[in-house]
Amino acid sequence: MSKNIRFFSIFILGFTAYYFFDLFCFKSIQVFSKNVFHSKSIAHVIAYSMTLIPLIITLKILLPKRSTSDLFSLNKSIFKGFTLASTGTLPMLIGYLIHFKTAGKIDFESLFINTLSSAFFEEIIFRAFLIEILYRFTRLGFLSSALFGSLLFAQVHLYQSQDITELMEIFTITFLGSLFFAWVYFESEYNLWTAIFLHFFMNLYWEIFTVSENVSGNFYGNLYKFFSIAAIIAIVIYLKRKNKITFEVTWKNLFIKTREVQ
Repeated sequence: MSKNIRFFSIFILGFTAYYFFDLFCFKSIQVFSKNVFHSKSIAHVIAYSMTLIPLIITLKILLPKRSTSDLFSLNKSIFKGFTLASTGTLPMLIGYLIHFKTAGKIDFESLFINTLSSAFFEEIIFRAFLIEILYRFTRLGFLSSALFGSLLFAQVHLYQSQDITELMEIFTITFLGSLFFAWVYFESEYNLWTAIFLHFFMNLYWEIFTVSENVSGNFYGNLYKFFSIAAIIAIVIYLKRKNKITFEVTWKNLFIKTREVQ
């Protein structure tokens, strides 16, 4: 068995194990944990943490000499990730303050689950595992590596509506959002904290203001989100050029790379 076939086989088997473990056990772990700790936010974190085990085992088999924090890119600067994300999402915060009211009653446990907890674990699963591992350790290019993870990321958000038009909008927005998060992640020197905090702030502002019931949004909700995306892209490009750092994603490696990143 060649190195590539072995890598992809283990990767696929590992993710399949995670998928079914999550499908059949997440809810049970969550309910059990909530009964023990009497907190749905703690239960959410425990359930997500437990279902990550197959992914961690997969990485240990594939890349035994590397630490989990390195492979998930959690060993990078939290401060840099927070600063870039908080600065870049200011247009959303300012715009929403102008055009929307704040939510009347906030359930802080639900807010934690829908913002920080979801952002942290979704970035680990979809960006760090499904996209980054393929991009760094295979010859797949950016779009090739990101396709499956982004499709799956879009699919798991379809619970938000039953309307066909809204479902198409939700799928498109979350698919493109996944590509954007992955690009920012890679271009911020593989700092997953950047993507985590970016995901967190975007979710937070959407939750604390009466923007929309789902991610499809509305004119002003999407307008200021677009302004934030443009601001983040501009900041990343400025910092890369200022520090004379080569761009990770180029036209030449969109589909196939000449070498692995490592």
